Amino acid sequence: MMQYRPAGFNLMPPVVKNLLIINGLFFLATISFAGAFQLDLIRLLGLYMPGSPSFEPYQMVSHMFMHANFNHIFFNMFALWMFGTAIENLMGSRRFLIYYLITGFGAAFLHLGVNYIELLSLRNELIAAGLSPAELRQYVETPPETVRSDIAGTLASYIRKFLIPTVGASGAVFGILLAFGMFFPNSYIYLFFAIPIKAKYFVIAYGILELYFGIVSRPGDNVAHFAHLGGMLFGYLLIKYWRRKRQIYY
Repeated sequence: MMQYRPAGFNLMPPVVKNLLIINGLFFLATISFAGAFQLDLIRLLGLYMPGSPSFEPYQMVSHMFMHANFNHIFFNMFALWMFGTAIENLMGSRRFLIYYLITGFGAAFLHLGVNYIELLSLRNELIAAGLSPAELRQYVETPPETVRSDIAGTLASYIRKFLIPTVGASGAVFGILLAFGMFFPNSYIYLFFAIPIKAKYFVIAYGILELYFGIVSRPGDNVAHFAHLGGMLFGYLLIKYWRRKRQIYY
């Protein structure tokens, strides 16, 4: 296989362009289907925990193209265009698509893995409080209307992890951000379009913040912080592997 650096610069390279289009179409379909058919595509295509009655294997892919609201898709797609354009022009379209998908899958795997560890802790606590595994399975399928006050919060957290789907391209986008920091470390990113900071410092600081918010539980926080970290982690490992094999450009 010949390795080469793609020549020139395309303001809208093909993979970035098609990802923007696909994500936009999925978002429009989500709105349209909800209004016309009362069909919630987020519930169908979002990623659930294995063991949830709503889990399907295809959700490992489909969740990357679903977004919860306009702000969610706007900022993800803006970051995809802003940073992905440079990375696709550098890597080449085929290699960039592979990178995008692998970091997206990696984000999902880390997110599910962390959730599984948290579920085990909650499950052990509920079993120690007197609930049986069969009761827990039943409650996931049919959440109870009333529950003992001493386990209400723990049981609600346990059930919520099975019933709330994860959506968004954020994991892959964070992988792209990591790649930008590695390939263009001294390029400036302007916070709030005004404050310059070198890409390498921005990526490091963002990763630390995501780790902090992932560890510190905050009420009402519905951001999948470990999915973001998963995209960055798998992106870092993949780039290091390709560099060692001298296979960055394809």
